[in-house]
Amino acid sequence: MIDAFLLPLQRRLLHPVARKLYAAGIKADWITLAGFGFGLAGAGAAALGLPALALAGLAANRLADGLDGEVARMAGPSDRGAFLDIALDFLFYALFPLGFALADPEANALAAALVIASFIGTGSSFLAFSLIAERRGMTAAEYPSKGIYYLGGLTEGAETIVFLAAICLWPGVFATLACIFAAACAITTATRIFAGWRLFR
Repeated sequence: MIDAFLLPLQRRLLHPVARKLYAAGIKADWITLAGFGFGLAGAGAAALGLPALALAGLAANRLADGLDGEVARMAGPSDRGAFLDIALDFLFYALFPLGFALADPEANALAAALVIASFIGTGSSFLAFSLIAERRGMTAAEYPSKGIYYLGGLTEGAETIVFLAAICLWPGVFATLACIFAAACAITTATRIFAGWRLFR
């Protein structure tokens, strides 16, 4: 919902660091893979009942996700990089709440399943819309730097990060937070399906 407003600020903050990484010969794909590794470590920490370390893994993953895009724009974006970035992002988003389910299955498993299912809704509607929009030559004016057509919604990247950080800070209310966020994701999915239904007739 607020990604379009935050992205310019994010780029200004990360650009100096990305410039140094690019000058050192660091490839954007390397940063993407390293970020996914940090995210996996965070999910593992959550599964072990270590929410502070899970939060650190989340922060490192999201920092890498911003830096890889900046480095890619300096080197020249590639289809492989865009594919790798979005595929690993969605995989990370599913694995992170799974860690909390493994930490306390009795309290968290059902809510985690619900939020992961909601991610499938937002992710599939996002990617399906992007595919058809690309085929029709449509562009997203609000997200000119994205490697694929980026359709916004109530729950975008910023809101998802807030949710993931919240479950690290307050793991005792994971189920409540997960159900609230899953409901917000359901609204996002519905609005994206409606947008595709209306625009692609």
